[in-house]
Amino acid sequence: MSSSIAAIHAGCKQLGIDEDGRRAIYRRVTGKPKLTLMTPVEQEAVVTELRRLGFAAKPALVDGKYGKILQALWKAGWNLGVIVDRTDAALRAWVVNHQTSLSAVRFVHHADDGSAVVEGLKAWLAREARVEWTDAGLPKKAPERAHGYKIARAQWAILHPRGAYLFWSFVNDIIDQDELYRGHTDAEWITVMNYLGKQVRGARKAVRDDSLQDSA
Repeated sequence: MSSSIAAIHAGCKQLGIDEDGRRAIYRRVTGKPKLTLMTPVEQEAVVTELRRLGFAAKPALVDGKYGKILQALWKAGWNLGVIVDRTDAALRAWVVNHQTSLSAVRFVHHADDGSAVVEGLKAWLAREARVEWTDAGLPKKAPERAHGYKIARAQWAILHPRGAYLFWSFVNDIIDQDELYRGHTDAEWITVMNYLGKQVRGARKAVRDDSLQDSA
């Protein structure tokens, strides 16, 4: 279901408009009796009309087809100690205020906008947490291609900058797998990232506390 259709259903429900009333609005605005007969532009025109009639949408904090990957990257930033507020509201504020000139809620429906926001967030994590996003030189099915691996590897480097050789052993111990296991699923990487994230945030907090004590 498109975001416009979802908004139309929500608007009619909020305004108490029954089926006959909906069809009347559809015909008046677009000349068509059904949403399925409308173009996306016509559907958006119906949304505009519902807003004129008093519909006040409760916006999704992360809308659009790029929402899921942005949420995943934002959570990764939190687990890397770069982002202090893990909520969708904080993500939306970051996107609107720092990455685009858009003030509307639906900011990541178009490929150019979505790609720019994703790359901007990845670049931030690369600068602040040294996440290596490149796949250059890696075999097609290499486990190191997974985003989960890249984030967990950066977490490990923060915690154990001189213990790279212990990474896989520790990771597989977290998810109760054999040391040579390399078939990690997204869910397993999330478990690893969340586990290491607690340690990273704790370590960064300790550094901040020490800095405050030194400056006192």
